[in-house]
Amino acid sequence: MREVAVVAFAQSPCVRREERRNEVEMLMPVVRGALDACGLAREDVGFYVSGSSDYLAGVPFSFVQALDAVGAWPPIQESHVEMDGAWALYEAWVRLQHGDVDTALVYAFGKSSPGPLRELLALQLDPYLVAPLWPDAISLAALQARMLLDAGLATEADMAGVVARSRRAALGNPDAQLRGEPAVETLLAEPYLVSPLRRHDCPPIGDGAAVAVLAAGDRARRLCARPAWIAGIDHRIESHALGARDLVASSSTALAAERAGVFAGPVDVAELHAPFSHQELILGRALRLDGETAVNPSGGALAANPMMVAGLARIGEAAGRVMDGSARRAVAHATSGPCLQQNLVCVLERR
Repeated sequence: MREVAVVAFAQSPCVRREERRNEVEMLMPVVRGALDACGLAREDVGFYVSGSSDYLAGVPFSFVQALDAVGAWPPIQESHVEMDGAWALYEAWVRLQHGDVDTALVYAFGKSSPGPLRELLALQLDPYLVAPLWPDAISLAALQARMLLDAGLATEADMAGVVARSRRAALGNPDAQLRGEPAVETLLAEPYLVSPLRRHDCPPIGDGAAVAVLAAGDRARRLCARPAWIAGIDHRIESHALGARDLVASSSTALAAERAGVFAGPVDVAELHAPFSHQELILGRALRLDGETAVNPSGGALAANPMMVAGLARIGEAAGRVMDGSARRAVAHATSGPCLQQNLVCVLERR
């Protein structure tokens, strides 16, 4: 396998509603920032790949319009996944294994604010038995949280503790949407949104974009003083039927982690794409994280969760810790689908 590393990452500040700029205008400064960070020009990039959703944009093939942000002329090698940008990064990693190009640019964008996101996400459910009932995303997550509590695997105080830590960590992240220093007792005193979830247990709705640059072998070493090498990457999916899987134990995360090599050494930093507070607790067990690992030092998805972007941001944030020398080994996680249905795990190392 070719050595591949993240050599640059940039993202836009996540905002509740981006009213002045479209997706192309959101992306352009972020693309420029990532390229400038590693000294590449647009024509130096061998492969481009994006992650986005036509459902958010409300138009078919919306990713074609976004190509204006990277420039499609002269012709470029380009691809797209209707997924979070983390899966676009996986495709870029596979593409670099072919050996004919040495660099790839991954970009993701999403404007969640224009439509009713809770109802929109019901369209990803089983179209025959579940989607016609229109269960919204928060209600499904609440069902998962209730099962976790009833199984005695967590308490509401544990969930509030996740939120409090995430908001405190986000104080150091200028791109975060929510930040603060709430007390656990104050959080527990707030009313339920959908029992047992309170509003702070749920991800904020936000608009944003992110870009990562990957490079292979010696090209990565020339572009970055301390590349974040991808030591392993894998993704797995579970049953579409909610009743056919254990909602309180993420077996797909555990399998992806095993195949990616997470358990081969200590983990300094873990950036987990846990849109709901209880999901961080489920993922922590699946990844066998202990008190020695700093979990979501960026604030995670509870501080900023732009759809189609938050998973790529977890990889970028983890890679940033390796590139700045604050971590030797980091794990990034991304999820897609209801109740942690599909999960991607990436191990990043300093060498």
